[in-house]
Amino acid sequence: MVNESISSGSLRSFRHKNFRLWFFASFFGNMGTWAQRIAQYWLVLELTDDAFQLGIVAGLQSFPFIFLSSFGGKLADRFSMRKMIVIANLSASLLAAILGTLVISGNVQIWHVYIIATLLGISSAIESPITQSFLTQLVSPEDISNSISLRSVNFNTARLFGPVVSGFMINAFGTGPSFLFNSLSFVFVISALALMKKEDISEVNPLKEKVYIKEAIEYIKARPDLKALLLVVFFFGTFAALPELFSATMATKVFDKNALDFGILGSCIAVGSMSGSILATKFEWKPSTRSVILCTCWWGLAIIISSLAPTYYWYALILPVYGAIMLITGISALRTAQLGIDAAIRGRIMGIYISVSMGGVVFGAPLIGWVTEFFGPREAVASGGVMTIIGSTFVYFRYRGRLEAPEDLSIGATLGK
Repeated sequence: MVNESISSGSLRSFRHKNFRLWFFASFFGNMGTWAQRIAQYWLVLELTDDAFQLGIVAGLQSFPFIFLSSFGGKLADRFSMRKMIVIANLSASLLAAILGTLVISGNVQIWHVYIIATLLGISSAIESPITQSFLTQLVSPEDISNSISLRSVNFNTARLFGPVVSGFMINAFGTGPSFLFNSLSFVFVISALALMKKEDISEVNPLKEKVYIKEAIEYIKARPDLKALLLVVFFFGTFAALPELFSATMATKVFDKNALDFGILGSCIAVGSMSGSILATKFEWKPSTRSVILCTCWWGLAIIISSLAPTYYWYALILPVYGAIMLITGISALRTAQLGIDAAIRGRIMGIYISVSMGGVVFGAPLIGWVTEFFGPREAVASGGVMTIIGSTFVYFRYRGRLEAPEDLSIGATLGK
């Protein structure tokens, strides 16, 4: 049964050694990332006790994605991805170590968090589209959809443990060790990249000539289904994909809980996300913009319901539903973007996709933080859900009848070349 799952079932991407290396190494890297996310939010609250400042830090970390993800996608289509991913991971490791040292030494100030969050954002903005494109090369084309689901299982399994581990460390030692833990976690990813066999990477030959973002923009303009997809991604990136911000304000300002309780909420989201990931590996539905819009509306409804939770425990019980819908929406959108385009332009398109998704946080996080301070946490969370539904509904009626991808996805056919 196990061999059958690996050869043709929900675990079939594990047939590829390079994917297995990445999968197990990135689990520890993802754990570190989630530990740092919880610690960073808690550190900002310790320094300022201001939800608007939480939004500012999240916005600063996301701001570079607006301008640099497209550049990262351009690099992905032209240069060695492995080398660039190693450089980005080394940079992120160093920044996490610096912030951890500042906290432990007692010298950290909010402006340090601003600067390091921005620099981390720059590193991640360049690295993310490169990694998204690189990971499709670790498996055969027919396994790409399955690998996306398994990577999501990995990410959300790490999300289950990372916040709780961070919460324990914060309660016992403060936020500093969580940052150092994240710094060390990058060693696993870098080691996996070094151990991969180059001949087993199904590379699309890097383009020798200059590659232009303009061509990717023209490709999107010629595809109404992609335009609709990116608009929906912007709406859920702006108003819905803020689980740590929502949970931080609800935990501290509504339920008066500590760092461990906040970390547990992150793990509650992960329970749902992991369930959604497992479902996605079992049922690999055909990706489409229409399904992304439907999932996004359900996501918005889950956010509204969570804002009404009367107690901490009710809120914690609702979060797995939120996490499952968030995950299924994210996988649907990512599959639609990656599998519904010409492979030769994938890096640049993914750069734009990530710019739109993370760029939304630049506007949404400070806005939700501001609403929290002036109107209250429940009102802020509910407004995020309402705007998510309104935005998705608008996109559906704006592009109704034009949401299906064409049969020929090639650049030539799409642009009439």
